[in-house]
Amino acid sequence: MNKLLKKPKQQQPPNMEGRYQRFNLTDNPFPTEPVNKDSNDKRINGEIYEGEIRSKEYAQIEEAFLKQPQSNLNRLRLGYICDTSYIGRGNGKSAFLVNLMRKINQEYCLDISDEINKCFALYVTPEPGGRTKTFASFVELIFSSILQSKFLDVCLASLRMDAVSEVYPDIDLTAGFSDERELIDCLNSETQLKLKGIDPARLTNKILENDFFQALPADFPLTASRRTLFEPFVTKKEFENYFRNLKKGKERIDFVFSHLVRLFMAAGFNGAYILVDDFERIPDFQSARQKRDFAIELRSCLLDGPYANAKYGFYNMLLVLHAGVPQLISDAWILSGLGNRYPVSLKIDSKHLIAFEKLNREHISMLLKKYLTTYCLDHAKCDDLVPFTTDAISLIAEINENNAAGILRTCWDLLENASEDPNRDTIDKDFVKTKTEGPEHEISNASPGIDDFKATDLMRKATENKL
Repeated sequence: MNKLLKKPKQQQPPNMEGRYQRFNLTDNPFPTEPVNKDSNDKRINGEIYEGEIRSKEYAQIEEAFLKQPQSNLNRLRLGYICDTSYIGRGNGKSAFLVNLMRKINQEYCLDISDEINKCFALYVTPEPGGRTKTFASFVELIFSSILQSKFLDVCLASLRMDAVSEVYPDIDLTAGFSDERELIDCLNSETQLKLKGIDPARLTNKILENDFFQALPADFPLTASRRTLFEPFVTKKEFENYFRNLKKGKERIDFVFSHLVRLFMAAGFNGAYILVDDFERIPDFQSARQKRDFAIELRSCLLDGPYANAKYGFYNMLLVLHAGVPQLISDAWILSGLGNRYPVSLKIDSKHLIAFEKLNREHISMLLKKYLTTYCLDHAKCDDLVPFTTDAISLIAEINENNAAGILRTCWDLLENASEDPNRDTIDKDFVKTKTEGPEHEISNASPGIDDFKATDLMRKATENKL
């Protein structure tokens, strides 16, 4: 009983202020990790994004790629987003690509192209350490992105929806669903379809009448399903298992660049955009011959090889190239013939080359304001860059050579340091100097940072590669 009445000698005050409350912030708004589109943290997954900063680059891509009719086989199919800064990383290319993907997928490009194109976008990142050295391994990454993006679910649902309208014209499947996701789940569930009086096998037979399916191999998941005794209901899982059982190399390349293309087109899509981030992870670990072989296979799959994709021009590919990468791949591109149609030199004025410029001071202010306002505690009191002063921002930008990742990481550190001083509510130029200059500077590097990946001197590497 006695312990119920006893109190600790020290207690926290009932009205304690939050760590960032005096800065009018709910949390430290700045990221400390590189962009990861699958993260739940909006500071990291690209959700906090100031599109105005890259409006020029987006407008170029929209005009050269997104608005061009997929039916025009002479349009651009390959493009390069080329960094003009030799800093290497941290200029916002990943965030730009993630948000480009989301914008395309929001309405499948129908809104952007005035309903000329119905396309989806995939985000692909080659694995580090040379694990994506061959074109075959690159294709496996593309298929992994297709699985992760759930577009197979969408396509199967779309095919079944069309079949239901023809086989069961009196059934309105759209009734009773609150959103499109629930309808897709229903169409991809054998149990739910049967509960609505629909025979999945009849749907499959109707789907396979589509002209795009006539050239598919007999063991393709949809076509194989009606050649078995029990006609199993085909879902995304069957496609995944089918791919894993294919031999690595040509069989898997045929599947992605021919068979899946026919499936997507049968489902109503007329194109897709493959957005490849950190492309330098591929040529960085390739020999000269491997670079050439990769370029030859890329040209064959995209432009003139024995694939449905080359015939229809379904996939459009945008490669993110850090400064110096064009020199790493230029010889291979020329030897393969790819360089004649899509040269990688920024000296050439062409619509397939999108220069990714270094940020200026105005862009940096816009970027920081976006993060600060997203985590603002009282929006009625939000005031531009507070708690940072204009002079402080200029110095932070100068220290980091206008590199976005370095600036964001420095701002995170400075805010952490400021929050430890109960008498400080402003981060000014003198405070920045104190924390960043001299051997005793207090900016911590203990936690993983957005710019912790060591930048490769790509110019030096490209030069050495030529020798």
